[in-house]
Amino acid sequence: MSIDTDKIEVGLDIGTTKICAIAGRRNEYGKLEILGMGKSVSEGVTRGMVTNIDKTVESIKAAISECEQQAGLDIQEVNIGIAGYHIKSSKHHGSTILAGHEHVILVDDIEKLNNEMHRSLVPPGNEIIHVMPQDYSVDYIDGIKDPVGMVGNRLEADFHIITANTSAVNNIHRCVKKAGSELGKKDFVCKNLILEPLASSISVLSDEEMEAGIALIDIGGGTTDIAIFHENILRHTAVIPFGGAIITADIKQGCSLLHQQAELLKVRFGSALPEEENPDHIVAIQGLRNRPAKEISIKTLAQVINARIEEIIELVYAELIASGYQKRLAGGIVVTGGGAMLKHIKQLFEYKTGMDTRIGHPNEHLGKCKSDEVKSPMYATSIGLVLAGFRSLDARENRYQELKGKAASTTPQISKATKKIDITSTSNLFNNIISKTKGLLMDDFDDKSGY
Repeated sequence: MSIDTDKIEVGLDIGTTKICAIAGRRNEYGKLEILGMGKSVSEGVTRGMVTNIDKTVESIKAAISECEQQAGLDIQEVNIGIAGYHIKSSKHHGSTILAGHEHVILVDDIEKLNNEMHRSLVPPGNEIIHVMPQDYSVDYIDGIKDPVGMVGNRLEADFHIITANTSAVNNIHRCVKKAGSELGKKDFVCKNLILEPLASSISVLSDEEMEAGIALIDIGGGTTDIAIFHENILRHTAVIPFGGAIITADIKQGCSLLHQQAELLKVRFGSALPEEENPDHIVAIQGLRNRPAKEISIKTLAQVINARIEEIIELVYAELIASGYQKRLAGGIVVTGGGAMLKHIKQLFEYKTGMDTRIGHPNEHLGKCKSDEVKSPMYATSIGLVLAGFRSLDARENRYQELKGKAASTTPQISKATKKIDITSTSNLFNNIISKTKGLLMDDFDDKSGY
């Protein structure tokens, strides 16, 4: 399959703490080459949901402008990530009857079934953003991953359907459209709306890990997102309404600091394991006006952080058990997002869950980069949104697209001459049929008149 090295995709991550835009294209080896990156402080988003349109628009404009300046592009469409506690998932079952005896299942049959699931009933005020097929069955034969090419009369499948609050989706679209309008872009649109942990999984997980079974834990600013893969198929998703921002709030309250001081303290000196910190290590924080500096023990800071991180890990582990795949995750856990940069968080995850854990850096598919900054776990979602523009979220869908492309290229073209109908010859044939039928009827009439 040839690689289009001229196609450029842009990912826009509208997060709780930052808004990031990244532009990239694939090189001749299929790796992602980053062309430009822009980021700004997010002030209008709370736990993944837009709560202030104007502030969010200003942050989007700043990120897009910086990305355009670095990449030398005029951005007109973006792949946007969505997260938040309003995200829900559920299991559905669909089936369709295939036409004809011993019908050979085609890609069109798969797409038809998937499209039917997009019309599934969801709670009022919600809409479907992803329909992820699980296992198929053909004529009641279960456990089929890819039924294309099989023969059967009945096609069924289980689906993992992900929904989002309609108002939250509309607010994202409004922010993007308004930001584009204020930047002088008439056709600035959202190309794809993608669940953020799915985007992160593209950038940090390998095919082998998703085949063996893996749990991706994306610790963002407002939420912690979970995506579980097994046999290269998305099996479970969940959102926990706690992230890095609440840890900062705990430090602010527990140590009586300003928000900026608490965030800086967490980033530079924070640790998830108090036992690993020396109680004699002290950090001096500048006091308010005409007040002395405040001294804070690194061990005390770690204790404040540890209490919240342990709570998040316990909620994550409960989701792993509820999914039914906790004992089938041979690949263990991959922690990514800004929260994955916290010192000793890998060891704490392993201790609390008993599962192998690694930190997920978005360098699985990266090629040439202007800066190593994009290889940080905090940009996993942004990189994944760019990659999502080049491939499907389901590996089987990528194969189906290739099959459809090959079928279209090998379909013989019917010449117009074969479609031309000789009206004169058709008319003569019709007249001959009428004449012969009329003769038979007259003969039959003459025979009956003799009785």
